[in-house]
Amino acid sequence: MSTMQESDKQEVAEDTTYTTQRLSEEELKAFLVEFGPQDRDNPKNWSRSKRWYMTIVASLIAFNAGVASSAPAGIASNLALQFAMSEELVVLCISLFVTGYCVGPVLWGPLSEQYGRRLVFLSTLPVYTCFQVGCALAHNRTSIIVLRLLAGIFAAAPFTNSGAIISDMCVIRTSLSNIICMPHLCSWDASTRGKANILFANAPFIGSALGPLVGGYISVSGISWRWTFWVLTIFVSLMREMFRMNEHIVQNGLCITLVVTSLPETYPPILLLRKARQKRVQTGDHRYYAPMETYHLVAFSDRLKQTLLRPFKMLFQEPMLAATTVYTSFIYGTMYMVFEAFPSVYQGEHGFNPGTLGLTYLPVVSGCVTASFVYLLVFNPRYEAAVQRYKPNHVPPEVRLEMAMWTSPLYAIAFFWFGWTSFPHITVWGPLSGAFFLGFSSILLFLSLINYIVDVYLFAAASALAANTVVRSAAAGGLPLFAPRMYSALDPRWASTILGCVALLMMPIPFVLYKYGTTLRAKSKFAPTIHR
Repeated sequence: MSTMQESDKQEVAEDTTYTTQRLSEEELKAFLVEFGPQDRDNPKNWSRSKRWYMTIVASLIAFNAGVASSAPAGIASNLALQFAMSEELVVLCISLFVTGYCVGPVLWGPLSEQYGRRLVFLSTLPVYTCFQVGCALAHNRTSIIVLRLLAGIFAAAPFTNSGAIISDMCVIRTSLSNIICMPHLCSWDASTRGKANILFANAPFIGSALGPLVGGYISVSGISWRWTFWVLTIFVSLMREMFRMNEHIVQNGLCITLVVTSLPETYPPILLLRKARQKRVQTGDHRYYAPMETYHLVAFSDRLKQTLLRPFKMLFQEPMLAATTVYTSFIYGTMYMVFEAFPSVYQGEHGFNPGTLGLTYLPVVSGCVTASFVYLLVFNPRYEAAVQRYKPNHVPPEVRLEMAMWTSPLYAIAFFWFGWTSFPHITVWGPLSGAFFLGFSSILLFLSLINYIVDVYLFAAASALAANTVVRSAAAGGLPLFAPRMYSALDPRWASTILGCVALLMMPIPFVLYKYGTTLRAKSKFAPTIHR
């Protein structure tokens, strides 16, 4: 019996490990396991409706993280009373969640590329849910602050890997070896990428704008503030059920073996690895191998080191990436900063209660939604026309900056509008309309700059976006800490004026990149030569 067990173990070991050192050059080509043109196991061959469905689900997960990041803003007064917290500590409790996003690109991204998207989701979503429960049951300020940070770190996994799911379904004509380095937000083909990314880009902005509305009405409803975290916990559970339903859909469509729980695997190298192992079991020929198995010849520690260092190396060596990262970090950080300033304007100046205060975030949501339609109806058709115009060549990345050049002046104006219409004797619709244009211009600027990064760096875009995400998450976690003091010391008018002046300083960035982008790309070590 023991002999049979050892034999089984040896067979499993032979089945699940492989080295190409045993193969000749001809055998390397003959026994490489790849997706066929119409292979239904390949996420890129899923039906268009299924890929859109997965894009929507991935965006909903990012939306959940956005709501969770800002929902405690609606119960700020409750937290301050319950735990004897100062205004700064309450803001810290809120912003630490976003600070946890800094861990996502440098930890969960590499792990998902080593073990697959599904395993990372399965490992982190339950832990994230537990930390939300912990926040609901917290009995002192230390515990809720620490739990918020830990919840943010684990929320970064679904937030980061939601973009990775979208990228796994992208339709890009490239060699299989490049799939391993697929950028996390390079979704669909170039002309459709913006349509898919509009959902994913809107998710954190709209989610963070709706979070205070949820918390605010819980605060004035007469029930415990703890229900804010229970609602977030319930939402996570509903998302997990959606993934279970989606898994059954994918199982029926792709004839994949029964998966125990949660969502289907979408990462092509992991799917090819399974395909190669299955081929070895079915044929008894252990010469079949997947590209990832040759990739594994490099030690995981070495690859992890490269993954961690490369984004920051690019950040300091690439002027294009540094400039766009500074701008997107300001956009992302000031969005959370302005959210912390809303109580100063609407409660301090106009006397709103916490429930009504939550409604003041809706113009930001309306601005984001309106911007999405403007993008789909105006700017995306212009880009698709550029695709046809430049055929068979690639569209220069600078075309993506057209939207930023149009909206960067409006973004700066929106701060002045919001601040200087916040006087108590002026109708509340003044700052509300300013908030609308903040949301409107933020989404268009963000989309333009993120798509520009992807188009510039293509297969190095994963590292570029990782650096961008870390820096802007740090900005979103740090800038709100100064908002309450800044708006109370300077009043909403001058505080918003400072932000507007900084936005004016940022405004030339897309214009400079548009003019000198070709020269900068020619000198870049990471931008491919296809655009030059």
